[in-house]
Amino acid sequence: MNISLLVIFAFLLFALYLGIHARKGKEMNLEQWAVGGRGFGTIFVFLLMAGENFTTYTFLGGSGGAYGLGGPMIYVFSSLCYIVMYWVMPPVWKYAKKNNILTQSDFFASKYKSTNLGVLTSVVGIISMIPYLVLQFKGLGIIVSEASYGSISPAVAIWIGAVSVSIYVTISGIHGSAWTAVIKDLMMLVVILIMATYIPYHYYGGFKPMFQQIDAAKPNFLLLPKSGYGMSWYISTSILFALGAFTWPHMFAASLSSKNAHILRRNAAITPIYQIVLILVLVIGFAAVLEVPGLKSPDLALFELAKKTFDPWFVGVIGATGLLTALVPSSMLLMTASTLVAKNVFKVLKPNTTDKQISRIARTMVPILSLITLFFTFKGGNMIIMLLIMAYGFVAQLTPALVFSLFKKNPITLQGATAGIIAGVVTVAYITLTNSTIATLFPHFPQAIKDLDTGILALGINLIVTFAVTAVTRVKSVAENQIDQMEIHP
Repeated sequence: MNISLLVIFAFLLFALYLGIHARKGKEMNLEQWAVGGRGFGTIFVFLLMAGENFTTYTFLGGSGGAYGLGGPMIYVFSSLCYIVMYWVMPPVWKYAKKNNILTQSDFFASKYKSTNLGVLTSVVGIISMIPYLVLQFKGLGIIVSEASYGSISPAVAIWIGAVSVSIYVTISGIHGSAWTAVIKDLMMLVVILIMATYIPYHYYGGFKPMFQQIDAAKPNFLLLPKSGYGMSWYISTSILFALGAFTWPHMFAASLSSKNAHILRRNAAITPIYQIVLILVLVIGFAAVLEVPGLKSPDLALFELAKKTFDPWFVGVIGATGLLTALVPSSMLLMTASTLVAKNVFKVLKPNTTDKQISRIARTMVPILSLITLFFTFKGGNMIIMLLIMAYGFVAQLTPALVFSLFKKNPITLQGATAGIIAGVVTVAYITLTNSTIATLFPHFPQAIKDLDTGILALGINLIVTFAVTAVTRVKSVAENQIDQMEIHP
C-alpha cells in the first residue's frame, strides 16, 4: 500500500469517527436526525450549505470544465442564487418552524393544503437527487483511484465510500454531515489555495504569464464564444441556477437546521466570499491546459497535474479532500431522500404510521437508497447522464410554486401549481431525452435566443400553464360559489 492511499484511508477513518461520534448525547428522533433539532448556528449552517454547493463536481468538474471548455466555465461562480436565498429562505424557515415542517414536501403540502402535491414534489425531488448521488459516487471512485496511483479501483473505492456514508448517516443523520463538513471545508480551502497559488508560479512564473501563454497557444479559449456557450447562455444559466439552487430538497433541509432566520440571511451574505474557492479551482484547470495536454477525460486534469507536480503524500491529501467532497453532499442527499420516502410518501400511503416508525423507516431507507444508487452508478451509463441533466431542470420547476406561496395572498391555485410543475418537468424530460435545444426547436430564432439555457424554456411553459390553469380554476370556483349561494337563497 503506497503512502498516498494510507493518507486517504486515514482521513476516511477520521471522517467516519466524526460522523458517528456526532450523535453523542442526542436523542435521535426524526427532527433531530433530519434537521438537527433546528439548533445549528452560523458556522454549521454555513458549512452545510457550502458543503452542498462544493462537491466532487467542484473538485473534478470545475477544473475539468476550465480545461475543456475555457471561458464559459465562469458561470459556476455566479452568486445570484445567494440574493434569492437571502430573501426567500428566512420566511420559509419561519413558516417551517411555526408548523413543525421537516421536509420541502411538508412545506408544499402545508402551503397548498394538499398531501398529493407533497407526494408530487417528493417524487420530483427523489428523482432529481438519485442522479446527483450517482455523480458523487462516480467522482469519489475517480478521485480515490487517481490519488492512489491506481492502487485501488474506482469500483472498490465507490463501495467503501457508500458503506461509510451509509453508516454515519443512519446513526447520526445531519449531525454527522455537519461535523464531516467541518474537516472537509478546512482541507478544501488549504489544498486548493496551495495548488492554485503554487502551480501557476511553478510552471508559468505567475498568473498573468499563465493566461498570456494560454491565450497565445489557444486564442479566444478564455472568452465566451459568439454562439453556443455565449453571453445569452451564460446569463440564462446564471438566472436558472439562481432560481433553482435553493429548491434542491437537501439544501432545503440544510436551511431548516438553522437556529433562527437571521442566521440564514447572514449565511447568504457571506457565502459568496466562499465562491473565491471556485475561481481558484478554475485556475488549476487552466494551468493544466498546457502542462497536461490531450487528456481524454477533462475531469482528470486536476489529478494529472497534481501527480506531475507534488510528492505522493500530498497527492494523498488532495485525494482525501476530494473524497470528503463526495461524502458530505452524499450524506445530505441520502438523508433527505430517505426522509422524503418515509415521511412524504410512506406516511401518505399509511397515515396511521407513528413518528417513531417514520424515523425508523427513514433510517432503513438510507442503505436501500445507497444500493439503488450503486446500481445506477455501475450500470447506468448514458442514461444517468441524461437523468443528471434533467435533475437540475426538474428541481427548478418547483421554484414558481414555492415563491408564490410566500405572498400574503397566493396568486396561484393548487391546481395551477400542480399543473405548472408537471408541465415544466415534462418539458425538461422531453428536451433532454430527445437531445433538443432551443436552436433545434426554433431554428429561425435570433442566435441570442437559440443559445438560451433550455431550462428557461421549461420555466416559461411552467409559468404559462400555472397562470392559465389558475385562471380557469378560479373562474370555475367563483361560478360554483354563486350556484351554491343561489341554492341557499332561492
